[in-house]
Amino acid sequence: MPDYTLEHAHGGRVAGVDEVGRGPLAGPVVAAAVMFLSGVPGHLADTLDDSKKLRPKVRQQLYDTLHQTPDVLIGVGAASVAEIEHHNILRASWIAMQRAVGRLPQWPELVLVDGNAAPDFGCPAQCVVGGDAISLSIAAASVVAKVVRDRAMERLARRWPAYGWERNAGYGTPIHRAGLMAHGVSPHHRAAFGTVRRIMQASCPSSLHSSAEQPSC
Repeated sequence: MPDYTLEHAHGGRVAGVDEVGRGPLAGPVVAAAVMFLSGVPGHLADTLDDSKKLRPKVRQQLYDTLHQTPDVLIGVGAASVAEIEHHNILRASWIAMQRAVGRLPQWPELVLVDGNAAPDFGCPAQCVVGGDAISLSIAAASVVAKVVRDRAMERLARRWPAYGWERNAGYGTPIHRAGLMAHGVSPHHRAAFGTVRRIMQASCPSSLHSSAEQPSC
């Protein structure tokens, strides 16, 4: 389980940052930054973990609790499909992280980033490989980012129901791939990704291609 060792070692305002959505074939990449001003309350410390290890109901409960707990600061940022196409997924992820940190109500003195590389936040940053299983701040950020992105994909699924995004969040599941083969590519698909590109090349143009709707974040 993650703990607060890294945050305590610094002793100042420390934000944990994580992103969700680097691997899907569709949708934005979303990042969150979470900073505990007065330490982590026991009920959160006992439950927070890497969002991938938590059941959806538990993630939702933690998301609500984080937003309702005093002295928990939260910032969320995203990079759109257009930005992913323009910059590549890594740099788009960094843009989302920078936006998340920039939306914190207070500026951190240190940013803990899940992974082995980090963008420039305008303050010191420390990379923590597997950080969502090590740092409570990063774990909290992973929960927030996951819930926000899943909700965004559920909203998109109501307008584009052929791909099962409400269940797969844009990842390349059999249902999603079958939807791509049957209905073509939507404006929210990442055209530069290999799977999407191969299907675009193999399929006849779909009516989806001519849609005036733009990718959203």
